[in-house]
Formats: sequence, C-alpha cells, structure tokens
Amino acid sequence: MNAMSRLLQPRSVAVIGASADASKTAGRPVAYLRKHGFSGDIYPVNPRVDNIDGLRCYPDIASLPAVPDVAIVLLGAERAHIAVRELAERGTTAAIVLASGYTETGEAGARRQAQLMEAAGSMRILGPNTIGLVNLTDNIVLSASGALEMAHFPVGSIGVVSQSGGILGALLSRAAARGIGLSKLISTSNEVDLELADFVDYLADDPATKVIALYVESVRHPEKFRAAALKAARAGKPIVAFKIGRSEAGAQAAVSHTGALAGADRMYDALFKQVGVIRAQAFSDLLDIPVALSTGRVLRGNRVAILTSTGGAGTLVSDSLGVSGFETPAPDAETASRLRALQTGDHAALDRNPIDVTLAGLQPELLRGAIRALLDSPSYDALTIIVGSSSLAMPELMAGAIQDCLPGSDKPVIAFVSPHAPDVAALLTQRGVPAFAAAESCTVALAGMLQTARWKAPPAASIASATVSIDDFPAGALDEAQAKQLFARFGLPCAREIVVTTPAEAEAAAAAFGGRVVLKILSNEITHKSDVGGVAVNLTADNMGAQLMAMTAEVQAKASIEPKRFLVQEMVSGGTELILGMHRDPLGTAVLLGMGGITAELFKDTTLRLLPAQGGLSREEALEMVKELKTWPLLDGFRGRPKADVDALISTIVAFSHMTAQLGERLLEAEINPLFVLSAGLGVCAADGVVVLSEQG
Repeated sequence: MNAMSRLLQPRSVAVIGASADASKTAGRPVAYLRKHGFSGDIYPVNPRVDNIDGLRCYPDIASLPAVPDVAIVLLGAERAHIAVRELAERGTTAAIVLASGYTETGEAGARRQAQLMEAAGSMRILGPNTIGLVNLTDNIVLSASGALEMAHFPVGSIGVVSQSGGILGALLSRAAARGIGLSKLISTSNEVDLELADFVDYLADDPATKVIALYVESVRHPEKFRAAALKAARAGKPIVAFKIGRSEAGAQAAVSHTGALAGADRMYDALFKQVGVIRAQAFSDLLDIPVALSTGRVLRGNRVAILTSTGGAGTLVSDSLGVSGFETPAPDAETASRLRALQTGDHAALDRNPIDVTLAGLQPELLRGAIRALLDSPSYDALTIIVGSSSLAMPELMAGAIQDCLPGSDKPVIAFVSPHAPDVAALLTQRGVPAFAAAESCTVALAGMLQTARWKAPPAASIASATVSIDDFPAGALDEAQAKQLFARFGLPCAREIVVTTPAEAEAAAAAFGGRVVLKILSNEITHKSDVGGVAVNLTADNMGAQLMAMTAEVQAKASIEPKRFLVQEMVSGGTELILGMHRDPLGTAVLLGMGGITAELFKDTTLRLLPAQGGLSREEALEMVKELKTWPLLDGFRGRPKADVDALISTIVAFSHMTAQLGERLLEAEINPLFVLSAGLGVCAADGVVVLSEQG
C-alpha cells in the first residue's frame, strides 16, 4: 500500500495533542473517529491525561505501542514540527497538520513551514492549516470539522478536494442535506507537500469515486495538475472545479494588448478546458453538476423533454434551458400518440413541450407511461421531470415511479422540485434522480453533462522541424520592423515595407510600391502608434512627404518624442483583422487569437490555448480556436462575404505557437495586431507587430 492509500485508509491513527474535552477542536478527532465507526487502532497522545473516551492516552510519541500509519497533529505552529520530526523518525507514513500560522501569515510563517517540511523528511504531510480529510467510503474520519457532528452522511461516488478547510465542511453538510453521496473529502490548504494534483491523481484510481469536485484557490504546479486531470478524464471520471479569484485584475503586459485580454482568470479557463475540467460558475454548481454526472448517464445532444403537471414550473425550466442553447421540441407524432393513449379527456397538453400531464404525480402508472414514452422517443436526449406540490403527500410513490423507469434507458433524467420540499428532493436524489430546487440548476447540470460528453482529449503536440536562431536581435522591445523580421524567420507572412528617415525617402518608397500605402512612426518606445497620431493610411507618393512632416509634429506634441524613423508599408485591405499573441503567467504560456485592430480590447472576442510542455499547437487545435470566435462567421462567408483563407490562418497560428515554444523564456511578449486574413487563396498578412525579448541566458 503506497503512502496516499495509507493516508486515506490507515489501519492506525495517532492523535498528537488530543484533548479529553470533545467540545474543543483538539477533542474532536478522537470523538469523530469513534462516532463514525473507525475500526482501526486509535492512539491519543497527551502527557496530562491517562485516557480519552475509554482509550489509553500516551504521554509522548516515543511511548506509542506501534508505529501509526497516520498522525493527526493538533499542536500549534511553534511545536508541530517537533512532533512531525518524531513521527517521521518512527516511520509514520503521513501526518495531518491542522495548525495555522504558516505561509498564510507572512515571512515568519514561511520559515515555520520550511522547518515543518524539513522535519518531515520522507513522511508525507497534509496541510498545514488543514481541517483534515474524510473517507466516507471506509468510515475513516481524520478531521476536526464541526460538520462531522451530524450522525449520518450519505455515501456515494463524488470525491471532493478543497484548498479551503471551511469549504470541506460546507460541502459535506450541504451534500448530506440534499441526499448527495460523497466518497472522499480532502482539505489540502497550504500544500507544503501533498497538493490538489496528488489527490486528483489518487481519486482517478479510486474505485469508489466516479466524479471529482475541486475548490481551487490556485494551481501551484500546472503540469502536474494537467497530467492528473487528463488521467482522470481517460478513466472516465469528470472533474468539476470552482475557482475563486475571478474578480482579481488580470495580468497587464507592458506593451501589448494580449496581457490585458488574457489575464489570470482567462488562463484558468483555458487550462480547465484543455484538460476536460468543467468550470463551476457558482458555488452551488460544485454539487449540482457532480450529482448529475455521478449517475453515469450520457447526454448525447441538447434536446430536452420537460414533463410537468404544473405549467408555470415547466415554463421556468424551458426558459432557462433555451437561454443556454438547449432545445425543447414538441413530441414527434409517435411519441405524442403514446402520450395521448395514456390519458383521456382534454386536460393534458401533449402536443407541446413542456408536456403537461394532468395530476401525473398522483397517478404512478400514468407517470411511468409518460416517462417511458419520452425516454424511448428519438426526439429527446434527456428528460426533466417537474415535481409539483402533489408530490408532497406521497413522495415515495412518485420517487418509486420515476426510479422504476431508469433501467430502460441511459438518457439523463433529472427533477425540478417546484415547491420548497428539500426532503422530497433528497429522496429523489438518493433514488438516482438528481433533484434541484432551481430551474437554473437543472440547466447547469445538463450543460455540465453535455460538456463532458463533447470533450475530446488534446492532440499530440506539434514539433517544429528546425531550430531558428535569433541571436542577432537585441534584448528589450523591438521596433515594428525588427518584430516583423523576427516573425518572418518563423514563416509568418508580413506586409512589405521600407524603413525611411526623410520625406524624400518616404516619397520614393511610396512610388516604389505604387497605389495606396501606409505611413507609421518606427519606435521601440511607442507601441500603440495610433494613440499619438503615428499612423496614416491611404497615402500616395504625392502627399507622403507632407504627411511625414505633419506626423512628426503631432507625435512630438502628444508623446514628447520626436520620431526619427518611419515605415512606409503596402496597404492591406479587404481582409478580416485579427489579433494573434502570446501570454505567459504561472499557469504556463498561451497563444491568444481574437478580433483585432484598435477595438481588440473593447470587444474582447478572444480564445486561448495553453502550449504543451514541449512543442506548439496542432492544426486541429488552431482550427478549434478560429471556430470559437464570435467573429468566426466573418471568416466563413457570412451573408455572402467571400470566405477567408482559413487554411493560411491555421498555418500562421501553428507557426506562431512554434516560435513561442522554441524561444521559451527569451520571448517576453509577442503580438501581431492586426493580422489580416484575406480571401481564400490569398493568405494572411501581419500588418503590425510587437516583440519584447529578454537578455540571452
């Protein structure tokens, strides 16, 4: 048995600093172990007490009659490391340290945490600042959470890992009240050793766990988390994560738009999406989605039948589903015929959806018949049953009737309990029918199921065929001409341009291009040139000289910098403007694609992909990025518009990702804005560029 298994399934537990007073935090672990049926050995340690709750109490760790598999350390931060060292020296597999006063308190706490880790040696540590863990599957409670005062908890297949101790108790109590069965609950907190990814990896192998729910403050080791999440996905165990901190300001890059458009929270969205994690948007979703997924039923499409005996509640569900893109079609002819055969009279509305079957809750055979007809129907992928007030008198009757129909289909069946009846909802949930008290929760649950069914594992990384040298480029911000020279080395197509310094040179350059051209200042100090009057379009050789002089004066007035060099560039027109950039933060390096031009930050129509540990994006991933944009129809021939050269755009995204991957930490920022995507067959063209390089290592 490895250390993780021993931690979750110990045969013996020592409680260091145990109190004989069960009302105190230090008294809870022993009390809870006994109350909830732990069958192994319990060794309380307290030099001032002879026994606790009928158990012999030992004066110190050296006096223990055997080496405990796990120890719960209840001592304060100033003494916990002493106990940890003694436990490690005796060969204890893992210690759970509850004390606070570590990295969360500042530098002194950080030193205490380092001391704790050093004392542990090879022994594994959960915490510190944790509330512990609960293994409901095996009746093993290694926690001081007050939520464990409850006498009974439903045991089920949802594993919970929380970086907050208090949230563990909140989820445990909420799940119990709703009849939702959990398997394991772990509070990782400061994560001096064992962390979120370790327990995701463990639960991916746990036969008692089907779904994993995470409360996330931060992912400390992204590649480790990515590997664990993909392992869970391959094992068919969906992960639902609630990530706090969405309101914090995103990372702001120094000179490019990309940093503002990406931001820390957007990077979490990208990470979760790529590894198949469903992001819960509200705390309540952290139970609503897992309970639906734990049924193991597969949602293959977005068509939902709503069976009701109360019209208003059915409309609530229908509206919520419609807003989120679900369809609620009327029954097909054969299904409608089966429904009509179930009920005489003209009270039932069987030709529309919601399907209103009068008094269904009081007529079990009618309810069974309607459910079976809708589950058999090729017109529906899922069924939502509205449980009305009539169920309050005979909840067992309704729950039993619905449960009887489940074996005949693998389509999702959920319930919306319209009256305030938590006991009825809990009963349904325990019978295998996830029940919700809000129409919006029904939608969230089904959306999570649909996202799980549609997720595909990421393709293998794309590896560039050759290494490109950039040793001749200086460190710091490059000017636009240098940036595009660097892009060109990696195969990125750029607009033709000529660097000039005088009006005469500018006129000659414009004449050489012929037609309309663009004039820009060339500076590594001013990146957003339009903001200071540093860009002029639709120019010809005839007015170029005068425009250069006027631009010089305007830029000097607005930016207090006199431009000395300029770019004369061929004018690209007729394409769709996109932005293509890279962003790096603690989660990794991402490629960003979005609507470009000067309105990029205004509309924020963007998508992100995190690069793999090695290599760049595949063509498949690049195409997915393009199709995720709201402006995708503009590239795909919207309203007779010529189709854009999407194939060339994909090649450019892949080449940009290879550049980003190869340059690694040397590349601080890189952005093309705008990237013109021309009509099919005409390619793409980088019309502006930003690059910031670090010093060579």
